[in-house]
Amino acid sequence: MISRASDLDPAHDPGPKQAGARARGHLAEGVPPIRTTGGATVRVGTASWTDPSLTAPGVFYPAGGDTPEARLRYYASLFPLVEVDSTYYALPTRRMGELWLERTPDDFTFDCKAYALMTGQPTEVERLPKVMKDELPAALREKKRVYGRDLPAELYDAVWDTFLDAMAPLHSAGKLGSVLLQYPRWFLPGSESREQILDSVRRLGDVGCAVELRNALWFNERNADRTLRFLTDNDIPFVMVDEPQGTRSSVPPILAVTSSRLAVVRFHGRRLDLWEKPNVTAVERFRYLYDRDEMEPWVGRIREAAAAAREVHVVMNNCYANYGTTNAAEMGAMLRAAVGDGT
Repeated sequence: MISRASDLDPAHDPGPKQAGARARGHLAEGVPPIRTTGGATVRVGTASWTDPSLTAPGVFYPAGGDTPEARLRYYASLFPLVEVDSTYYALPTRRMGELWLERTPDDFTFDCKAYALMTGQPTEVERLPKVMKDELPAALREKKRVYGRDLPAELYDAVWDTFLDAMAPLHSAGKLGSVLLQYPRWFLPGSESREQILDSVRRLGDVGCAVELRNALWFNERNADRTLRFLTDNDIPFVMVDEPQGTRSSVPPILAVTSSRLAVVRFHGRRLDLWEKPNVTAVERFRYLYDRDEMEPWVGRIREAAAAAREVHVVMNNCYANYGTTNAAEMGAMLRAAVGDGT
C-alpha cells in the first residue's frame, strides 16, 4: 500500500487516487507533441515508466498491463517522450535499445541518462557487466564501488562504447532525443570540469546530449555568465531545472537556451526537507505533486525556449507513483493552450 508522507503538505502529496483524478481528463486525450506557431516541437513526459510505485496495481497502468512490453506500449500511447534513468544505474545493451524501438510509435522520443561512470559518479562493482568485472585490476575487483577515473583507459573506453552501442538502434531510427549528462554536486566549475564535459561531447560524436549541473556554484555571480557562454559556444543544450531552493547546492530556475537544437526542462519536485539529506531513496526525494500555480511560471519560460530551440523536452522527475504522469498531463494541456498552433 502506498501511503502519504506525513511531513509534507497533503496538497503536494495527496496519494495516487487523488493525483489520478486530476489527470483523468487530460490522459483521456493523451499528450501529443505540441507544434508551436514558430515551428518548434515541445514534448512532455516523465523520467521512467517502470518505478515500482508507478507500476503498483491501480496507480497508472490498466489491469493486465504488467509486462515490460505492455507498460511501455501503454505509456507511449499517452506521451511522446520518456527519460530513461535505468541507464544511469546499469549499462544498457543493444537488445534493450532494439526492444524500446520496437515497442514505441515512430514519433516517440527517448532521452537516456548517461551511465554513472560517464559523468564522474560511482557505480557498484557488482553492477558492471561480467566481461568488465573480469578485466578490472585485482585491487579494483575488491572494492565495493569504482569511479570512471579508477579504470584503465581501455576499460573506460569500453564503458562508452557499450553505452553507445545500446543507443545505436534508437539513434539510427531518429528516436534518441539526447543523452543526459547529469553531473554530481561535487562537480565544480573550473577548466578541468569544462574539459571533462567536452571530452564527453567528443565521445558521443553525433549523438546529441544535454548537460545538467547540480551545484549552485556554476551559477553564482562569478561563474554564471562563463558557464552559459561555455555551453553556448560549444552548442551544448543546458538543462533548466525546477528544484527545491534554499540549500547550498540549489540551482536556480534559470531560463537559458544554449543550443538551437534542443532545450530541456526537468522538474524535480520541491522536497526541500529531503533534497540534500543522505540515505534517502530517489522515490522519496522526488515525492512531490506540483500544483498549477507552481507550474504556471514555466509555461512562459517554455514558450520562450521554444522560440529559440527547434525542440523542447519537458521532463517530470517527481517520480513517485503517478505524480509525474499527472503533472506531465497537466503541463501538456497548459502548454497546448499557450503555445500550440492548434494542430
